[in-house]
Amino acid sequence: MSHIAPLTGEPLALDLVNTRPAVGDLLTTPGDLRAWWTLQADRLPGVPEEITGTDLAAVRAVREHTARALDCVRHGRRPSEADLEALNQAQRAAPAILELRSDGPALTATRRRDGSAGRQLAALLAEATAELLTDPAVTRVRECEADDCVLLFLPAHPRRRWCSAARCGNRMRVARHYQRHKTT
Repeated sequence: MSHIAPLTGEPLALDLVNTRPAVGDLLTTPGDLRAWWTLQADRLPGVPEEITGTDLAAVRAVREHTARALDCVRHGRRPSEADLEALNQAQRAAPAILELRSDGPALTATRRRDGSAGRQLAALLAEATAELLTDPAVTRVRECEADDCVLLFLPAHPRRRWCSAARCGNRMRVARHYQRHKTT
């Protein structure tokens, strides 16, 4: 993964889109996908031993369709049918079932997906996208106000302006301070 740390902690669909910062792509190799997947370990199933180029392509495709659909929906426009169908198809490629097991007198149900690790991840990310796109909060998704940042976030506070106070907020405050004191 690039030397740039990805922004995490936003809704999963936003974290995925945010793997395309202004200065490059954080998901260019299977190793990059492994590193991002590991960062998301508290929200995603375990990272598999092997991640292939096909797995990476499936996740990157979901990311592109998510980015386009999200841009439309958050600006009050209809997303393309092609993007919606691609997201639906990604979910169909690794359908989720609640698998029942008998453990003595008790029954347990465990969510399980079929398909390769990459297809399973792409399906889960497409599902997270569907949840975000249908959430009324999607209209509050904002782009960071830093001049050189394109990352998206869902502000918990209406006055939040940057993707991260530590990442862009401090940089912008320092730049403003410098500009104010440069002229004096």
